[in-house]
Amino acid sequence: MVKQLARRTMMRGLGGIAIALPWLEIMGIPRRAHAEDGNLARRFVSVYTPGGSVINNGSGENRWRPKGTETDFELSEILAPLEAVKSKLLVMDGLEMASAVGEQHQSGIVAWLTGTKQAANGFAGGPSLDQVIAGLISGDFSRSSIQMAVRWGTGKSHGLLHAMNAANYEDNATFDPIPPRLDPQAIFQAFFTSLGPSNSDETAARIARKQSILDFVDRRYDALAPGLGVADKQKIEQHLDKIRELEASLANTIIPSDICQAPVLVDTSDYNPTTGLRSANNGSNIDGSTDAAIPKVGRFMMDMLVMALACDITPVASLQWSDTEAKHTFPWLDLPQHHHFYQHDGGFRPIELEKIQVWYSQQHAYLLGAMDAVDMGGHTLLDESVVFFGSELSQPPNHSKSNMPFLLGGGGGGMRGGRFLRNADLEDKSHNNLLVSILNLFGDDRQLFGDPNHCSGPLGGLT
Repeated sequence: MVKQLARRTMMRGLGGIAIALPWLEIMGIPRRAHAEDGNLARRFVSVYTPGGSVINNGSGENRWRPKGTETDFELSEILAPLEAVKSKLLVMDGLEMASAVGEQHQSGIVAWLTGTKQAANGFAGGPSLDQVIAGLISGDFSRSSIQMAVRWGTGKSHGLLHAMNAANYEDNATFDPIPPRLDPQAIFQAFFTSLGPSNSDETAARIARKQSILDFVDRRYDALAPGLGVADKQKIEQHLDKIRELEASLANTIIPSDICQAPVLVDTSDYNPTTGLRSANNGSNIDGSTDAAIPKVGRFMMDMLVMALACDITPVASLQWSDTEAKHTFPWLDLPQHHHFYQHDGGFRPIELEKIQVWYSQQHAYLLGAMDAVDMGGHTLLDESVVFFGSELSQPPNHSKSNMPFLLGGGGGGMRGGRFLRNADLEDKSHNNLLVSILNLFGDDRQLFGDPNHCSGPLGGLT
C-alpha cells in the first residue's frame, strides 16, 4: 500500500514558519486541486430562517412558490426581492423533510442539515452537511467552518444550546451540536483586526523576513540530512518543531489584498448578543433595543461572513436568523409581537408572516449580491459557492414539512441557476436526496446521506 501525505503537510523551519508543500503524487488526489479547475464547489454557506413561509395563506394560495416553467418563471411576492440575483438562484419546490421525526420545530432544525431524526438526547443522529463538507475542503484554511447567529436562543431555550436552536453538528462519533458565535464585535476581533491598512505592510514584511530564514534553514537541512542517521534526523525534526511552536500563529495571518478587505466595523453597542439568557418562555420579556438592531447586526454578520470566505479564513459558514421559536419582535416592520405569535401562538397571521418573509428575502438578496460582487479572478465568489437557504418547517399553523421552502444560490460544482425546479412528481421527494446532491457538488461521491430510510440517492437536476 502506497503511503499518502495529507494535503496540509507543512515545511517547518526557524522562526515558527509553516509553509504548505506543493501537491505531490504521494499526497493522493487533492479535492481543492479539482475545485480550482472548476469541477467542484469551493465554498458552502447555510442560512437558516425560522417558521417556514406562507405556503398556504388560508385561502389555498401559495405566496412563496414562483409561477411558470423551469427556465421561464416569475418570482412570487415573497421571493421578489431576489430578482437581481435570479440568474444565480435555484428555487426548489415539492420536497418533503421526511427525516424530521420528533418535536415539531426541533425535529425540523435537527433534520435540515443532518437528514436524521432527533436522537435520544434531542439532538441529531448524524453530522450536519456543512461539517461533512468542511472535512472535504477545509484542509488549507485556518478555520474549518464558522457559525454565526442573530437574535438567537429566544424563548424556552433561554439563550442556551438546545435542540430547538442547534443546526450544526460535528462530524464525529457523538455528533456534538455546535453553538454559533453571537457577538458581532467578538467575531470582528477574532478574524479581522489584522486586516487594518496600517497592519498590512508590517505583516507582509515580517512574513517575508521569516520566509527568508525558512529558506536558509531548509537548504541547510536538505544538504545535511543525507549524512544523518535515523536518530539524528528525528532530533533535528523535533528541534524544528519546537521552534515552530514559538510563533505558530504566523501561518494563520491574513494579509489585505484587492479581494480580502476588512468589513466596515459597525457600532453594535445597542445590541445585546446574550439577551436570550433573560428570555421568557412565552416571549413576554422584550428587549426593544436589541430587536431594533437586528437589521444592522444581520448585515454586519453577512459582511463578515463574505469576507471570511473571500480571505480564505474558512470555506464553510453558517448563519442563523434566530432559532425555531424566534420570540423576538420586528419593530422596523411595525410588528410588535414575536415571530412565533404570528405563526400560531396568536393564531395564524399570514399577512404579518408575509412581511417577515419578504424582509428575509431582502437579506438573502443582499448576501448573494455581496458574494457576487467579490471578483475571484475571472469569476465571482458566488460562482464558486453553494448557498443553501432553509427552515425547520413549511407551513406554520400545522407544522407541515411538505413543500419545504428551499433555495440554492451560486454556481459551485457546476450548479445552474435561473431555474425553478418542481419536485412534486418525484417518487421519493425526501430532502435527504437534496443533501446528498449538494455533497456530490463538492466531490464526495456517496449516494446516501442521513437516515437511509429517507434517502434513495442524489436528487439530480442541480447541474
